[in-house]
Amino acid sequence: MLVLERYVVIDLETTGHSFKKGDRIIQIGAVVIENEQIVERFASFIQPGIKIPEFITELTGIRDEDVVNAPTFSEVYPLLKEMLESRHFVAHNVLFDYSFLIEHIKAIGEAPPRFYCYDTVELSRILLPQEESYKLGHLAEQLGFTHDRPHQADSDAEVTAELFILLHNKLKALPTTTLKHLQKLTKNFRTDFTRLITPILLKERFEIDQNYDHFRALSLKKRVDEEEALFSSSLTFGDFIQTFKMGDVQMKNVFHLYEKRQGQEQMMEAIYDAFSQNEHALIEASTGTGKSLAYLIPSAFYSIEHNQPVVISTQTIPLQDQLLTKDIPILQNFLPFTVRVAVLKGRNHYLCLSKFEQSLTTFSDDSYDICLTKAQILIWITETQTGDVEELSLPSGGNAYWNEVKSDASTDLGAYNPWMSRCFYYRAKKKAQQAHLIITNHALLLTDLQNSQSILPAYKHAIIDEAHHFEEVASNHLGVSTDYFTFTYFFQRLAPGLDYGSLERLKSLLMKYSWIKEIDFTKAEERCITIKEELDEAFRMIYRYVEKKQDTNQSDVGRMSYRYQSYQEKGQMWNAILENVMRIHFLSREWCKPLVNLCVTMQEQVELNYEEKSFLADFKSLIEQYDQHEQYLYELLLESDPNYVYWIEIEPKGARNAVFLYCRPIEVGEILADQFFTSKNSVILTSATLTVSQTFDYQLEKLGLNDFGPKEIMIPTSFDYEKQARLFLPTDMPSIKEVSEREFAVEVSIKLTRLIEETTGKMLVLFTSFDMLRNVNEFVKDMGVDVPIIAQGITTGSRLKLMKLFKQSERAVLFGTSSFWEGVDLPGKDLTQLVIVRLPFAPPGQPTLEAKLEKAKNDGYNPFLYVSLPQAIIRFKQGFGRLIRSKDDYGCIFILDKRISTTTYGKKFLESLPNIPVITGKLETLLSEAIKFEGEHVHENDQRK
Repeated sequence: MLVLERYVVIDLETTGHSFKKGDRIIQIGAVVIENEQIVERFASFIQPGIKIPEFITELTGIRDEDVVNAPTFSEVYPLLKEMLESRHFVAHNVLFDYSFLIEHIKAIGEAPPRFYCYDTVELSRILLPQEESYKLGHLAEQLGFTHDRPHQADSDAEVTAELFILLHNKLKALPTTTLKHLQKLTKNFRTDFTRLITPILLKERFEIDQNYDHFRALSLKKRVDEEEALFSSSLTFGDFIQTFKMGDVQMKNVFHLYEKRQGQEQMMEAIYDAFSQNEHALIEASTGTGKSLAYLIPSAFYSIEHNQPVVISTQTIPLQDQLLTKDIPILQNFLPFTVRVAVLKGRNHYLCLSKFEQSLTTFSDDSYDICLTKAQILIWITETQTGDVEELSLPSGGNAYWNEVKSDASTDLGAYNPWMSRCFYYRAKKKAQQAHLIITNHALLLTDLQNSQSILPAYKHAIIDEAHHFEEVASNHLGVSTDYFTFTYFFQRLAPGLDYGSLERLKSLLMKYSWIKEIDFTKAEERCITIKEELDEAFRMIYRYVEKKQDTNQSDVGRMSYRYQSYQEKGQMWNAILENVMRIHFLSREWCKPLVNLCVTMQEQVELNYEEKSFLADFKSLIEQYDQHEQYLYELLLESDPNYVYWIEIEPKGARNAVFLYCRPIEVGEILADQFFTSKNSVILTSATLTVSQTFDYQLEKLGLNDFGPKEIMIPTSFDYEKQARLFLPTDMPSIKEVSEREFAVEVSIKLTRLIEETTGKMLVLFTSFDMLRNVNEFVKDMGVDVPIIAQGITTGSRLKLMKLFKQSERAVLFGTSSFWEGVDLPGKDLTQLVIVRLPFAPPGQPTLEAKLEKAKNDGYNPFLYVSLPQAIIRFKQGFGRLIRSKDDYGCIFILDKRISTTTYGKKFLESLPNIPVITGKLETLLSEAIKFEGEHVHENDQRK
């Protein structure tokens, strides 16, 4: 067989990252690829001549005794040299392995060979744009490669070789148009793409190109249209629910782990009845109810029987993904008809193919990250049916580029857009218009209330899942905000006086059609520069004004936060700020309107080509967005509504104009009642945590539902907490008010250390502040705990990655703050110990909370009992729900906050929990009980096996 290309894959394990600082190779793995097959392997330990650092041994498993009798690099190199003659060098993070190898070759007096380099990290990021991680271990797991010894050179080299073969084959299967774009974009990449792509393009590619949809300058995945779904059964919901209650063989065939749940049946019937009787309902469905199917089934029946869509709204993307990938397929399998399901998100989630096509015409000034993002999207559009950015794993610099190519109503050319029939957003919208069930999110649902043109199709029935977040999301979306960086983005795009700027491009277009004299346009450019200077000064003054204030608080992202009411602020600087913002407002009115009118008139009266129409639409959108944010700035500083809370945040260590301004409605109940609930026939709000002390009163008030008389249903838990769990309340913890934060952290660390030492299962520790988490993490490690600690914000990685690392560990402790109190699913042995460090009261100083407390007091209520306590109880119930996730789970919960047993309000927390044995005492006594309880369940599980 003719050998077309020969590649050598190299992986090195070293004592560190710098050859110049004395680090050396301790292991080499090499694999040779010919004709997409591995034909040769080489591996050897290397005597580095220095001691292997402890952290390298922990990472690789390679010890000093492994290399003490190993050959030196100079002894091994003659064997390796022949393999390197291929001149095609492949590695996972090629710059590291390549540079380290070259330095070693030079050090032994050899002339280093010259290579074409191929980086499988870079190749993976481009050719596998939907992977959540590009670490070799993750890719091996996702792609099904055997990788039994990560961070050992021979195993890593083998997996890298398999990965390169897969990526090379994927490159060969791409359409010709995509490959030609990649050649241009990737000239300065670490991987020699030209060397890879040129041989591919020389071959006959007709059959490959037939697999794609080719239009203009892009190649896309061919669209797969769904078949028309028909209601092909006379089975009614009533008949179905009777069959479901029987738990027949069909159910067990569809559900792999089907178990009869009375609460699930109760919830199905309640939802169908509420829809049929046009009633709103609040349903608290405890963990284990199976609430997703409990609302999907009656929604599907009602939609098809009445030919009306049902909207299903969630707070989080993971729940949307779960509905689509897990619950909807189950639903389709056993219902006697096909259900059309659509997902609809905000428009900026979708790629605009028109903008993306135009962006590919310029790339000479693009950064590496932007070129990488463009390359990713080129591959992605050959794979995606949705065009939803959530599918993409963008590089850090890719988010700014996404803002330039996302779908946008204001730049929509409508019938003039040649991409209209392929537009991802319009496809999603059309699919939603034809769907029985429309899955969306709270943000879009509430944004739709404010738009004159609805994004969602007309609907009268809705399910609001994760409804305990609905008030908070409503508050965020019914307010306004702006910041310095938003204005900076506008002026970077406009770039007055610079050739690449939008203003200069507009001037060239106007000059081309003799629509304006250059001298006239100069006035617009000068006005733009003046406005920018005024805005810079305004934000600098606001920054200084807040910086000097004594009554500031810290936001949850570390910013200084200052609550204000414009008409009550005093002093020369505040007056100067208002005068400055007023000047900006009048200058902007005189500048924006003529530019927008110019774009509209020119589009109507001049015969422009497609690119020129697109540019004018984009420019008009940019000016209108600026105008909108300038109006926000005016409203935030020169207007005031007593029903809203206003505040400013600044970055204390950031730029001297890093300012963020916000206003939110203090209460949203009245707005939701008037604008949402009144216009719907039936809205079902459900969550595992809606009640406080066994009543829905708090939610009825906050959501504006009192006047509607909604159904109130509590679905009891299907778990036997008396057998499955124990709640421990240590009495030997100090009172929070009697010690400092640091002293409390020390006590928490001592208790945690004992828990870790004496118990055997995995542990989740929930904190209410990152400062406390960080301090406890330091103290626990100082105490010599030998169990791995995975700490949010300290251990590198996203929440998803930390969860995955925790699940993969045989035993570990996971420290988490706010985002770990809910949405964390760790069934079985993945979690047997839960520790709640403090009761989750919202930290003081949050502007919206302060305003709610003040309003409650003014209305004659006790602010603590009316606002703070209910919020904390709902949060507490979310945290509590992390432990028992199935009927086979067991575990212990430790609450380290004495207030739960020593205060009157502490009983409210306990009253909101299911029936669970509560044991109070000193920690050492509780530990004995916990060990006994844990041992009984381990023994019971062993007997089952």
